Amino acid sequence: MKKQLIYMFAISATLLGSCQKEVVWVPDGYGAEEVKKPVEEYSADQSFKLVSYCYHNNAVANFDTTKLEYITHLHFAFLNPKEDGTLQTLTNHANFEALNSLAREKGVKTAISLSGSEVIYRTIAANEITRKLFVKNIVDFAVRYNLDGIDLDWEYPRANYGNDVTFELFMKELSLELHSWHKYLSMAVTAGLFAGPVKEGITQGAIDAVDFVNLMAYDGIGTDPLNPNHHSSYNMGERVLNIWLTEKNLPVAKAILGVPLYGKNVDNGSMTYTNILASGGNPALDEYKTSNDVIYYYNGINTIKAKVALAKQRGNGLMFWEFAQDARGENSLIKAAYEASK
Repeated sequence: MKKQLIYMFAISATLLGSCQKEVVWVPDGYGAEEVKKPVEEYSADQSFKLVSYCYHNNAVANFDTTKLEYITHLHFAFLNPKEDGTLQTLTNHANFEALNSLAREKGVKTAISLSGSEVIYRTIAANEITRKLFVKNIVDFAVRYNLDGIDLDWEYPRANYGNDVTFELFMKELSLELHSWHKYLSMAVTAGLFAGPVKEGITQGAIDAVDFVNLMAYDGIGTDPLNPNHHSSYNMGERVLNIWLTEKNLPVAKAILGVPLYGKNVDNGSMTYTNILASGGNPALDEYKTSNDVIYYYNGINTIKAKVALAKQRGNGLMFWEFAQDARGENSLIKAAYEASK
């Protein structure tokens, strides 16, 4: 950020003793000159969601704006922290601002997703001073750029490092501040298919703190006995929801099933859905064999529609990675999901 937000307090003495924020002055002519904290009680959005991640530095000229009609939330990837709790500069700030403005004009809710080094997150969260500074800087960013929320993509909090405790503290503190500004908090989490410290790194307290949870039900080669080569089969989606709803006690209203807009081969090589179709793949199928006899496994339109039905029955939305990897026009998976959700 070029400038820090300045929080105005009733008396100067509270600068040292209070975290209560009443007014934010927004510099550089972006939006209103001042933004006041809402006085009404925060109410979480319970509607069915179609959430898509997109790279924040995409140029508007290359962005398929028509698909903004088919999503409810756009999450910009990624904003990264430093070990001292400050934020790194975005690689193309102008593109982020342009995309954010465009999405909001279309009625799409926007958030920025925070990712980065697991070690950095571990360091920040374990220290009360850096943790609280990090929370302040995140909320400053959300208010400064008129975002509707923040998404946390820490991959991953691990219980064997005590992150289950510090992650929960961090998420509770961040949630409290964001909700006081009527902004949501979501998190992207492991599929949870394997027992261990990653699965246990997400506690009930952290789940309670967020508005919704994006379940990364992809990149799971070998996890579906009926289709072991597929990285994101329908059965895998069912298993992921079962685990999070039953074992992790995730409320149905917060469960967002993640789906890929790309395919993978058995060697973990990737190809975007757009390129699969351009190479001759069928949008109605889930497999494509190249001229070199390499098979890519993906989600075609029929599987996406089936996953929407599953998400409506057992969750509250679908999440896509990543917006630009989807096809344009009638073969768009995002468009298919939107139509199936109605």
